[in-house]
Amino acid sequence: MKKIQLLALAFLFMGATSVSNAQTADEILGNFFESTGGISKWQAVKGIKFEGNINIQGMEIPIEMIQTSEGKSMVKANFQGQNFFQNVFDGETLWGTNQMTMQAERSDTEATENYKKEMNDFPDPFLGYKEKGYTVELVGKETIEGTETFKIKLVKEPIMVDGKEEQDISFYYFDAENFVPIVVEREIKGGPAAGMVGQTKLSDYQEVGGLYFPHSITEGAKDQPGGQSISITHIELNPELDSAMFAFPENASSGEKKE
Repeated sequence: MKKIQLLALAFLFMGATSVSNAQTADEILGNFFESTGGISKWQAVKGIKFEGNINIQGMEIPIEMIQTSEGKSMVKANFQGQNFFQNVFDGETLWGTNQMTMQAERSDTEATENYKKEMNDFPDPFLGYKEKGYTVELVGKETIEGTETFKIKLVKEPIMVDGKEEQDISFYYFDAENFVPIVVEREIKGGPAAGMVGQTKLSDYQEVGGLYFPHSITEGAKDQPGGQSISITHIELNPELDSAMFAFPENASSGEKKE
């Protein structure tokens, strides 16, 4: 009997610890939203337009990125006078420029459905995460490049990879002093780097319209050379947009590209 009681107490303790972690994670997220402008201001964002430059192997390329609460998005880069489009999404069709043929091509069904889920993250994956069906967990504290951080695990809706359902898990490292994410890590599911950890570093937070956004972003594979850095020079909240800019060009090829 005593052993059973001890086991019951152990399970109760484990349950209490889990609840405590969930509350602590929510406190950290609450501090994050408060320190970056407040939840009400984040909820009022219906669209964001970013302008800046991406550095790829020493080349500076001007880029423009747009996302909306309606699930529309676009990335436009200008290289040597030509515009390249990627991740253009009108809510149903995902397309981009084939850099070999310079023609617009639709993405395949799997990539499109996965991207549609990604657009649920606007303007931030943690905003209303419970309503989205996401879960968060405080993993603990970890020092990243000399900065003490809270490590939070975010589990979103599963995605499809080569016809198989895969978990979609990310780890966010929040600066323990300022409560903003400075590193995001996520396993790369497809392509040549499949199985490696993709890492995004966020810094240079600046205020725009009462909200704070990182203006320096570095992406690449964790502990690997290369990668790319993005410097944001201008952010516009709730810009006026023409829905036609997201539509797949009528005179383009109907072919699909694999992601």
